[in-house]
Amino acid sequence: MKLFSKKSKTLLGVDISSTAVKLVELHQAGAGWRLENYVIRPLPEKAVQEKNIQDTASVAECVRQAVTLLKPRDRSAAVAVAGSAVITKVIEMNAHLNDSELENQIVVEADQYIPYPLSEVAIDFERQPSDDPDAETVDVLLAACRRENVDSRVQALQEGGLEVNVVDIEAFAMERACGLLESQLDGMPEMLAIVDIGANAVTLYILRNGRTLYTREQLFGGKQLLEQIQLQLSLSPAEADRALRKGELPEEFATDVLPGFREQLVDQINRALQFFFSSSHYNDVDRIVLAGGVAVLEGLAGQLEESTGTAVMVADPFRNVEIGSKVNSAALAADAPALMIASGLALRKRY
Repeated sequence: MKLFSKKSKTLLGVDISSTAVKLVELHQAGAGWRLENYVIRPLPEKAVQEKNIQDTASVAECVRQAVTLLKPRDRSAAVAVAGSAVITKVIEMNAHLNDSELENQIVVEADQYIPYPLSEVAIDFERQPSDDPDAETVDVLLAACRRENVDSRVQALQEGGLEVNVVDIEAFAMERACGLLESQLDGMPEMLAIVDIGANAVTLYILRNGRTLYTREQLFGGKQLLEQIQLQLSLSPAEADRALRKGELPEEFATDVLPGFREQLVDQINRALQFFFSSSHYNDVDRIVLAGGVAVLEGLAGQLEESTGTAVMVADPFRNVEIGSKVNSAALAADAPALMIASGLALRKRY
């Protein structure tokens, strides 16, 4: 499996989170894109823990159900491993080496950068752009991941009826999906913060001029709120998640519970931003984008904007994308922020 590729045909984007499998099918439509359809299928509890697949059979069955509902034109897919499972490092190499020679040299030197036996890791690399065509050296991005993390995802997709063409990294998929937001952002800001709020974690991505500069994950997410919704309203996890995303909660719950959770979440996001500022020479970002299933929480964007003094928007990767006839547009409005990684994977090129 390759983490980087050059060819032009797109793939089915498959995002395996801790609570759901999300499939997105995008196709080129003229100079833009068309969303053919998408599917979100909830996973059994504990099938995926801390972004590691614990129950491959359950994940595979969830993928199979999603594929049956989606009926994609092509079953070639891209999936991602979590950034926390990946070691990335930019290394300097001889610019005159071809890709085959680079690969051989990297394998020889990889043990300097990877704290695992090479037999246990999957490795890939990509040359980085250079402004100097005559430079003697070139920066090469090295990515390495424990093979078990890759193999479990490949196995789940294959057993679910898909052909895995690319294994990507979540941060790169998020970066790619941000290209769909440019018109909403009036052009890509120099410093952009993406806050992906999932069930178990808040992941901060900092992009500088559209390229990933920094990521950080904090263990806090929508699970705490969903548990309260399930308990008080006697709902299943899937029903609680649907009610939250669609704004179908009773008024008393919205007034008694949501404000406290919202304040905790804003504190977590501020803390993540402060970690970035304290570990770099940057002290501000130009824009904040909220992604993930909790991004649509009523009042969150406004409260975060007031707290940070920075403009905040909720991600909608499909606002300027042609919507196919099979898509439920009403459901998409609530689901779109949670589909950023799947969309970024769907934008991948076939290897």
